[in-house]
Amino acid sequence: MIKAIVTGAGGRMGGRIIHMLEGVEGIALAAAVERPGHPAVGKEVGEVVGLPAKGVKICGSLAEALPQGDVLIEFTHPEPSLAHLKAVADAGKAMVLGTTGLSPEQLAEVRALAARTRLVFAPNMSMGVNLMFKVVADIAKVLSSGYDVEIVEAHHRLKKDAPSGTALKLAQVIAQALDRDLDKVGVYARKGIIGERTPQEIGVQTVRAGDIVGEHTVLFGGMGERLEIIHRAHSRDNFARGAVRAALWIMGQAPGLYDMQDVLGLK
Repeated sequence: MIKAIVTGAGGRMGGRIIHMLEGVEGIALAAAVERPGHPAVGKEVGEVVGLPAKGVKICGSLAEALPQGDVLIEFTHPEPSLAHLKAVADAGKAMVLGTTGLSPEQLAEVRALAARTRLVFAPNMSMGVNLMFKVVADIAKVLSSGYDVEIVEAHHRLKKDAPSGTALKLAQVIAQALDRDLDKVGVYARKGIIGERTPQEIGVQTVRAGDIVGEHTVLFGGMGERLEIIHRAHSRDNFARGAVRAALWIMGQAPGLYDMQDVLGLK
């Protein structure tokens, strides 16, 4: 039985991951973590997330929880995620990381730490979105330079990073398929007299409103037609299920950095 640790256990995503662990063969919740001072620390995790008692009290630090588990599942914030990844690597454990908003320097640190642990790192762990990554790359290769590419993402008002990690990943896979440098052709805001759109641009636009879980649209606009690929998340459960699937998968892998394309066999 794989023993899972979930950080952010008192939050929206952590709570759904704990729910999705219920009844999955081969894996079970062993420990749960929240930041020091959070009102959930010390409470029975079932009470916090709306499940029957699990016999697990929420810890106020990863150091307290890490000896109890095999794999850490984390969707929190960049700084604690990096600290937790280092602790996981030092302890010889495995990790599933879905945190977004990391800087280029932080991403480089993730890659370096992954060399000495087993890590699944992905901006979105739903099956639908990961199929979308593959499909839009194939479409971009076929349509080539004859179509303008625009990405629009929408999330809830509380999301702190923009654009979303999923939108950035979509832009990256499309840029790679079109042999473009996203740092040079990515356009993230438009206002005023901006002139004609350049053929090489890949636009990434952000919407923040209400309680939108997550929506991503990739638009390929040609002369006389357009093709849109849309993914809408109706709840966080798809992300949570993917994270649990990744935790089961990573335990059988060699040390290194993996993503959901690896987990789902899409490469």
